[in-house]
Amino acid sequence: MRCPYCGFEESKVTDSRNASDVNAIRRRRECLQCLKRFTTFETVDLTIQVKKRDGTYEDFQLDKLIRGLAAACRHTRISHQQVQILGSDIAQEIMEKKMKEVETTEIGEIVIQRLKKLDTVAYIRFACVYRRFKDVDELMNEIHTVKEIDDEVYKS
Repeated sequence: MRCPYCGFEESKVTDSRNASDVNAIRRRRECLQCLKRFTTFETVDLTIQVKKRDGTYEDFQLDKLIRGLAAACRHTRISHQQVQILGSDIAQEIMEKKMKEVETTEIGEIVIQRLKKLDTVAYIRFACVYRRFKDVDELMNEIHTVKEIDDEVYKS
């Protein structure tokens, strides 16, 4: 790790701990030349390619997944910390499949299933973007379907 002060390429780790971000480690380092200390953060690098609907590819980005989840969960009972954990869990599920590429539809289905269990409003918000409803009737059909499932759960 290059020292940000003098540019020397060797340092020693003086302290390591989990960062507030779910998949990061915070390390305190000391430069072996100038002896100044600095902090680094190490995160898991997902080398999974995501195939988008238009056929193009991009690297899987946990931050992008979390932003999408946060938008769907805004003003619901799901906290920001729960959104981060959910995003990390979904990323872990994708990584465990040990595939080099995944389609956005597969990621979307995982998100849809998780949100459906957590919060109906967040699920509907995400479904609006993911399923690209063509008109209000499609949206209303989805709402009625979810409501029927919720009513069955509350009856039992």
